Amino acid sequence: MTAAFALIDIGANLTDRQFSQNLPQTLQRARDAGVVHIVLTGTDLANSAGAVQLCATDPHLLSACVGVHPHYAADVPDDFCAQLRLLACNAPGVRAIGETGLDFNRDRSPRPVQQRIFEAQLELAIALQLPVFVHDRDSHGQVAATLARYRKSLPDVVVHCFTGDADTLDALLALDCHIGITGWVCDERRGNRLAELVPRIPDERLLIETDAPYLLPRSLTLRPRPRRNEPAFLVAVAQRIADLRQCSVEQIAAQTTANARRFFRLPAIG
Repeated sequence: MTAAFALIDIGANLTDRQFSQNLPQTLQRARDAGVVHIVLTGTDLANSAGAVQLCATDPHLLSACVGVHPHYAADVPDDFCAQLRLLACNAPGVRAIGETGLDFNRDRSPRPVQQRIFEAQLELAIALQLPVFVHDRDSHGQVAATLARYRKSLPDVVVHCFTGDADTLDALLALDCHIGITGWVCDERRGNRLAELVPRIPDERLLIETDAPYLLPRSLTLRPRPRRNEPAFLVAVAQRIADLRQCSVEQIAAQTTANARRFFRLPAIG
């Protein structure tokens, strides 16, 4: 069955072990749901290498980001940027640097270390002229302040899985950042503030993602067991956004797919 519209998932952790037993079936369900491309998220050196290897198996459907998540900033070797550069330069499927940024919610790495590793990856993105896939969790404006110092030299920026407040959104939009929306917006317990902000995101700055296997949309009528998110459920995110913006899901699909193609410089797909 062919879906009525095409979607691009800009952030999925398909190298996660939760997909190790049934990845081909997961990818087929994504295709059946209208997902024409998936960008794999790199979170550390090993994971980034795994994402590059996986996207090489199906370059029409998959591409990758390579980077170090702030949780793992304290664990990187001194030459981590050189290793990321090798991955990015030797694999045509690498479309962005990331996931990088700041996480002051869990503080799994010391904040000064997170900041240093974040800035090193911004400098790498500038050197390679690749966009950046950014994580911001409770940084209280520090991600935006950091981006402000580099933004003129960066090709493009998406702050993925956005869950911030109105002031944070305004600061990021003032920097011409894209905003990635996940199934968080489908959560009636904690997504209400985000739901209020979604209509304020300009059409050309809106991107959608699952962040699979995390953030299973609670709006799904039939929730899978085990409760694992996957790219096929991106349509639930698109539908919720359409409802909030008072437009059709086909409009959201068309706009976000065009935005993702432009942001990641994807060839004609779908």
